[in-house]
Amino acid sequence: MKISHEIESWSEFHPTLLAVLILSCSIASAADYPHPKDNPNSPLMLQGPWVPEDTHTIDFDNLPKIPSEHAVVNDVRLVDGVNQHNYMLHYDGQFWIIWSDGPSVEDKAGQRVKYATSEDGLGWSAPDFVTPIPPNSAPDSPVYNTRSKEGFRWISRGLWERDGELLALASLDESAEFFGPSLELRAFRWNKETKAWDDAGLVFDNTINNFAPEKIPSGEWMMSRRSYDRNVFFLVGGVKGLDQWESFPVVFFNDPNLKAEEPGWWVLPDGNLVALFRDNLKSGYLFRSFSTDNGRTWNAPVKTNFPDATSKFFGLRMSDGRYVMVSNPKPKLRDPMTLAISDDGMVFNKMGYLVGGRHIDYPHVIEHDGYLLVAFSGWRKQSCEVLKIKIEDLKVLDVQQ
Repeated sequence: MKISHEIESWSEFHPTLLAVLILSCSIASAADYPHPKDNPNSPLMLQGPWVPEDTHTIDFDNLPKIPSEHAVVNDVRLVDGVNQHNYMLHYDGQFWIIWSDGPSVEDKAGQRVKYATSEDGLGWSAPDFVTPIPPNSAPDSPVYNTRSKEGFRWISRGLWERDGELLALASLDESAEFFGPSLELRAFRWNKETKAWDDAGLVFDNTINNFAPEKIPSGEWMMSRRSYDRNVFFLVGGVKGLDQWESFPVVFFNDPNLKAEEPGWWVLPDGNLVALFRDNLKSGYLFRSFSTDNGRTWNAPVKTNFPDATSKFFGLRMSDGRYVMVSNPKPKLRDPMTLAISDDGMVFNKMGYLVGGRHIDYPHVIEHDGYLLVAFSGWRKQSCEVLKIKIEDLKVLDVQQ
């Protein structure tokens, strides 16, 4: 079996070499280990006896392979469409998934958001629409399937369970560039009676988020925000109303050290927050920042040693306390997609191979009933797919200890 062979190859370290590597990592750990208050500027985010000093030289294609089941939710290669920006949630006894579904790659006028449901995460219903036709951009419009100041597009932005209701988030703006001056984030509420999505209104003006809001220790909701001019903020609030938020700046787009895109974040075990940023200056690494006051202020993002293909990523804390992050870590190539594990949410010490051999990106992950479900885009943003991973099977990465 291929998996067994890969496990064996990882265990074939010479004992002396292994001891040297462990000692080296211990020294690095003592000197550089990050801390939200005491050492927020540490670059350390990936370490272990299997991690080379230059993390770009990791043999990403031959990492231990994590077993999974695979499903294709939707595939638009035959019509040369686009499927990307995938988000999942388990709500009311079934899995839900939404994604951006447009006439071509990518984010052209006329693009809408679709959804599907599943009992087990593997067999999916036929897709249907969440959002209406965007303004001036019906299939018979002259601007349909173009980048135009007159054409509009919907972009899928997350599934959010709030006060027992299911909300689908979507941004709306002109399709000419990233982003249009009319940019806004809106919500659609699932109507159990009509089995359709109702317009729930504006969430925040001049905003595209990256993932649905999550709770922070203060009891408030928080999500990232990019503005029309691509500055990065965090929105905190959402308790008193869908549109009740405060916006706190993190990094501006004219920063000479980082072109921050598609932020991700989570709560650390001590209640502090960590945020990660893709770098569109193509440094090939993720940047990291901490907040010790529930998202109000953040230290200047620091380049870490975690490799990245300049691609969207997603991380979460599992119910057993560990953190997982799914990303494209191979520099300059969105292939393969991997899953990394951290015990404390700051430094990852294991990484396994999920899927590859083709262009894959835009991951989102949920945990449910002993499984991780990873939604992603395949075939250069032309399919919506899901991996179902038994959490117990992550033990294949124990060979990296």
